[in-house]
Amino acid sequence: MCHTSPFWRGQTWSDLHGNHRQDPTPSPGGNESISAVAHSLNLSRNTVKKYLKTTDAPQYQRQPRHPRLGAFIETLTQWLERDSHLPKAQRRTARRLLECLQAEGYAGAYDSIQRHVKARKASKPGTLTPKQAFVPLLFAPGEVCQFDWSYEQVVLGGITQTIKLAHFRLAYSRQPFVIAYPRETQEMVLDAHVQVFAFFGGTPRKMIYDNLKTVVDAIFTGKSRRFNSRHLALANHYLFEPVACTPASGWEKGQVENQVEGWQGFTKNSRCNRTVIRTM
Repeated sequence: MCHTSPFWRGQTWSDLHGNHRQDPTPSPGGNESISAVAHSLNLSRNTVKKYLKTTDAPQYQRQPRHPRLGAFIETLTQWLERDSHLPKAQRRTARRLLECLQAEGYAGAYDSIQRHVKARKASKPGTLTPKQAFVPLLFAPGEVCQFDWSYEQVVLGGITQTIKLAHFRLAYSRQPFVIAYPRETQEMVLDAHVQVFAFFGGTPRKMIYDNLKTVVDAIFTGKSRRFNSRHLALANHYLFEPVACTPASGWEKGQVENQVEGWQGFTKNSRCNRTVIRTM
């Protein structure tokens, strides 16, 4: 944000231009020389001459300064990088990061943490800018199914454990399918596809994924990918085309992303959380 420099507060700017008039017509107090203006305003002659050539008050761009945060920026950046690889529900908020930094000795304000987190998010690839916009996605019946993983905490044999949920969603009908597994191994990814195609009674023309390692071996420019050979064998058997999203562009499979968030909210608020685990 631009601000008028504190140097020019009050009447200084108007006095400078008002006291020195280039119009030779006499005017009380309005035809002082540059030297007289400089003396009356306690400014140097060069400063007066410089700003008499301009028509607008000088502006300055406020530079972000976080003196108290400075010693902790590296730690905060490392935490944010680590959290970026976690599911959204496990990532720390700016408020939680403040509490963690305070435990490390940080005595600064919350606003500094908030600004740093916001600036880092804005600098990451795939972050929307004011000039970017979503294009509505339309799908034909049976054209696209979206896939994603989530995790849940369940009690098995009296022990709290983390399980993995394979989420599928048909883009046209928005029909969901969720099945639970103990891990995210490739065998379980393949089995989840077998189960969902049996449940739907057919196969979509395209399956859309994140760039998960059990599906994608290598990421190239644009949409070019080298898919895992076993996953390609599954795709060839069921006659669907695997498609991987652009990195950090979850909106390309936004329906299943919303399904995951909705499911997590439901299970956290539900008193009865019963999940059947399929084991391999």
